[in-house]
Amino acid sequence: MRKLALVACLALLCGCSTYTTPGAGVSLGAISENDGDIAAAFQREPAMTFPAQLAVVRVAAPGYRSGSNDSVGTGAFGIVTARDIETDESFARLGRMPRVAAVAPVSRLLVPARLGNTRDLRSAAAQLKADALLIYTIDTRFRTESADVGPLQTIALGFLPTRKAVVNATCAFMIVDVRTGFVYGTGEVTATEDQRSNLWGSEQAIEAARLRAERRAFEDGLGEVEKLWASILREHGTQPAAG
Repeated sequence: MRKLALVACLALLCGCSTYTTPGAGVSLGAISENDGDIAAAFQREPAMTFPAQLAVVRVAAPGYRSGSNDSVGTGAFGIVTARDIETDESFARLGRMPRVAAVAPVSRLLVPARLGNTRDLRSAAAQLKADALLIYTIDTRFRTESADVGPLQTIALGFLPTRKAVVNATCAFMIVDVRTGFVYGTGEVTATEDQRSNLWGSEQAIEAARLRAERRAFEDGLGEVEKLWASILREHGTQPAAG
């Protein structure tokens, strides 16, 4: 880390171009509702009715920012509402899943300014009359042959050309019952952009590589969401909803 800080300082002194890595994702386990009572966790039951209304929200570490996005909200986490890796087709794909009535993104207008756990997100989804909530996060890390580059680190572009650079983007998600907080399941998938970093000689080139990795991780994540949804239907699709 000291080496990266020195490189960044030298770049600023020499007037070299720099790149700031994106902020971090957030641990979905860390923001899940957890009062420490195991018995209470076991008492949560699925209450989703079908066809289901599905709300969707992307979360990130508080203060998240990247070259194309930033988060809103303070506290344990923030939400990201601008679409830089998602497309209209991405949401249409979710809407085509069996027994999904509609898909709606959670707006920043519906969440409190300070976010503590997923209960705050469920409250926002309830205002949309959603039955289930898909929560996902994207965590992107850069690595060279000699160093790992963490979130929100400034590096000199001149530092990259002599090294092989890798960008890893991980999409983690979970589907939660809006009424009860019951977690139907979780998943995670990682995509990688791996190439000689002399092809990343500009901020635009690095940004393009980051977005490619994040978009692929998100789209691959949607495939895992579809598998999880099929499993939810098999297990809960024919059962009466809890009162």
